[in-house]
Amino acid sequence: MDERLLAFAEDAIRTYLSARPHSADTLDGIHRWWIHWPEGPESQVVTEIALERLEAAGEMERFRIGDSVVWRRRSAQAEES
Repeated sequence: MDERLLAFAEDAIRTYLSARPHSADTLDGIHRWWIHWPEGPESQVVTEIALERLEAAGEMERFRIGDSVVWRRRSAQAEES
């Protein structure tokens, strides 16, 4: 996987959340609307790996609503536990 693309996606997600800290969306929504790809959309796998890396770093969390997995900034409550 191209490290530059992953870093770009991670930075775009962080930037989006710094302006809209209470946002939450699915992988598809984040890929389409949160990241403005300079050359057109990359593979959704790039966004998925970026989200997983942010989750591993404690910056993001995922949860299930019905059949959908939704991502958001990790909550302060999750950090305290």
